[in-house]
Order: sequence, then C-alpha cells, then structure tokens
Amino acid sequence: MEIIQKDNTEGGLFIAQEDGNQMGYISYEWFEPKVLGLMHTVVRPEYRGHGVAKALLDATVQYARANGILIHAVCSYAVKEFSKSEYDDVNKCKH
Repeated sequence: MEIIQKDNTEGGLFIAQEDGNQMGYISYEWFEPKVLGLMHTVVRPEYRGHGVAKALLDATVQYARANGILIHAVCSYAVKEFSKSEYDDVNKCKH
C-alpha cells in the first residue's frame, strides 16, 4: 500500500492506493495555518477491515508531527481514534 498526499491552500487528501487502485482516503481542511481538520475517512468496501483507515490516519499524523501541525478530528473515525493518548501531541483538543 502506498499513501500519497494531495494538498492545496484550502485542504487536501491522503490517498491509499495499491497497484493503481484507490483503496481509500482521508480528506482534510486547513482550519488555521498550523491546524488541519480531518473531515472524512473513506475506505472502499472491498478494502475495509484491512487496516487502510489506520494507515491513512498514521500517515496524516506523521505529516502533522513532522511539520508542527495540530489536528482537529471531525469525522467519526478520527474522533474515536483521537480519544487514545497516542495522539495527544497532535490533538488540537488537548492543547
């Protein structure tokens, strides 16, 4: 699985793909210059249960940590995952 990022001034996507097939994505919006909001996590039905959503979230968190960015979880998947302490350092709601 490969994860690529597509970003613009308003938001962007982290996209999971394998062999040219899009498996899923996380969309985000820039709330502030150093705060991104995770808006939607979408995984195609045939790839659900294979860790795609977690891989997408991990890539987003890695990007945030590397760039000094905080994350505001909006989508239900991200909200659930961000209740875990492993994300406290990038969780906007904890700062």
